[in-house]
Amino acid sequence: MRGPDLSDLDAFAAVARHRNFRRAARERGVSPSSLSDAIRGLEERLGVRLLNRTTRSVTPTEAGQRLLDRLAPALAELADALDAVNDFRDTPTGTLRLNIPAAAGKLVLAPIAAPFLLAHPGVRLEIVEDNAFVDVFAAGFDAGIRYGESLAKDVIAVPFGPREQRYAVAASPEHIARHGRPERPADLLSRPCIRHRFPSGALSPWEFDDGRGETVMLDPDATLVVNSTELAVRAAEDGLGWVYGFEGFLRDALESGRLVEVLEGWSVRFPGPFLYYPSRRHVPAALQALIRFARDNPPPEWRTG
Repeated sequence: MRGPDLSDLDAFAAVARHRNFRRAARERGVSPSSLSDAIRGLEERLGVRLLNRTTRSVTPTEAGQRLLDRLAPALAELADALDAVNDFRDTPTGTLRLNIPAAAGKLVLAPIAAPFLLAHPGVRLEIVEDNAFVDVFAAGFDAGIRYGESLAKDVIAVPFGPREQRYAVAASPEHIARHGRPERPADLLSRPCIRHRFPSGALSPWEFDDGRGETVMLDPDATLVVNSTELAVRAAEDGLGWVYGFEGFLRDALESGRLVEVLEGWSVRFPGPFLYYPSRRHVPAALQALIRFARDNPPPEWRTG
């Protein structure tokens, strides 16, 4: 009978340390079911139960605790040894898989992806845009990008992208000449508007804040409803109506004069996104390189809007 695999021992240590299969799976970037299968196989090969499992808790048995006490220092020493080897690698290599919301594609990763890959030719970057709140580690990704309100509590998160972003509302000069310039958010309720629909089917609300504590939420009638920011901006440039969204999406059109922003004093500001990953242990060299590169070479597009 073959002895236990090192990966299975490491899986057991992760579950015993977290006392939770889901959190341990997130740290390791696997599904809870595959982790459970690995532990079950390890127990069968050793011929002893290592974990007591109930619907409420996971705790080491006496044999499991004894194994963990001896195993944890050895695994830590092995991780340190591998990290020491990585220090001698001049150029990180391998595939780095990132799961990001669509907004982060254009505003966060697009400005930095090419410069990063040109500086690290051994790295292959795979980016998947996904607006759903999924367990990106169970899906096999190395890291994700999300905004603070949608981050799990048990992940490592580092600032990545503009540190402040804001919403803006704008229309073409021709449209403003025909329909007039709104002075307050409520004025938009009587104007042609272009709305964005979430994948859930809900329409994205328009939020405004005067900076003195007054917040206004609008649900204006829509001349056009889309799920594409590019279509919304183009329609606004063509004079169809008012568009509302991240200032970063509108910036090119605003700077060129194709769109004109209004109600700047009511613009809602919010913290920028974070890059997150499951654990400080065994961070892929390519991911470490991306974090360092972004810190040392922030692109101009990451400036605050």
